[in-house]
Amino acid sequence: MTAKKKIKIESKSSEIDSNEKKPAEAVRADDKKAQENDSKKDKKITAADPMKELKEKFKKSEVEAKQSYDRYLRVSAEFENYKKRSAREMDDFRKFANQSLVKELLPIVDNLELAIKSANDNKNVDNCLLDGVDLTLKEILKIFEKYHVKAIEALGITFDPRYHEAVMREETDKHPENSIINELQKGYLIHDRLLRPSMVVVAAPKRPDDDKEKDANA
Repeated sequence: MTAKKKIKIESKSSEIDSNEKKPAEAVRADDKKAQENDSKKDKKITAADPMKELKEKFKKSEVEAKQSYDRYLRVSAEFENYKKRSAREMDDFRKFANQSLVKELLPIVDNLELAIKSANDNKNVDNCLLDGVDLTLKEILKIFEKYHVKAIEALGITFDPRYHEAVMREETDKHPENSIINELQKGYLIHDRLLRPSMVVVAAPKRPDDDKEKDANA
């Protein structure tokens, strides 16, 4: 075999080797290109699907709107409670603004009533002076009525610790037990609030021993 033939054979074998290697590299390159093309297609599909983005934005907006609405409801409820509480406080202020002043006037009313009662028992009292005292008392009671101040009912009714203060108990068989038989000082209410309790004497049942002692002494 000559040198020329040898060179031709070697060149052919190298071409065959290169041809055998080339398809493997080409496959890898094709795979890479295919992957790149697939990713580009995915991106194009994603970019080309605006409905999905809109749905996601809508869901997000819906959640935010619900949270905002819940906050609005809470704030509205708190504001309504604040308005009601303020209205109650203002109403109480108007109703009881004069409570301290009225309370200071109660001893004056007591003294005027006591003066009239004493004058009625005394025949030598000047009637003009008595009329003046009585007129003064009536004017004060008119002011009390204007501001919803009223006397507490006491005589003849059953003792009520919410409005009455028992200073003593008196044994008697003429009145039911726990009924009020004497009023030592009038009590007053302003609207439905207690200004001063009535100071009263409460009936108590007689003990059998007391009757026996009376009979023995007789």
